[in-house]
Amino acid sequence: MPERILFLTGHLAAGRLRKVLTQMDADFVWEIHDIGIQVAALMTTELIRRRLPHTAITAERIIVPGYCAGDLASLSKELGLPVERGPEDLHDLPTRFGRERQGVDLSRHNVRIRSRRSLTAPASSLPKAPMS
Repeated sequence: MPERILFLTGHLAAGRLRKVLTQMDADFVWEIHDIGIQVAALMTTELIRRRLPHTAITAERIIVPGYCAGDLASLSKELGLPVERGPEDLHDLPTRFGRERQGVDLSRHNVRIRSRRSLTAPASSLPKAPMS
């Protein structure tokens, strides 16, 4: 029977995390739980304690965002299952499971950055500071 892993995230990363896990063709069963914050990197173990319904956990392991702050060992002990920090960049998640990193494809974008004026000026054009 495949391992069941619960991934905790925030509103903004949920869709991208779902895409990464789907494209990974994982050999485990995964579930995503949006913990109720916008930015996953601001998640803390205290926030998880307050917002994760402990009785509804059917996973054998929980993976939290790489920037999640707090003591994961005490949270693991409290929940009775391993809680691990994932990578800081969710595109690196496949490497945790022996797969290749999924990069972001920017080839379909044609972006050109141009400036209408120079951001630097020659020293001779700067006003002279009064000497004291």
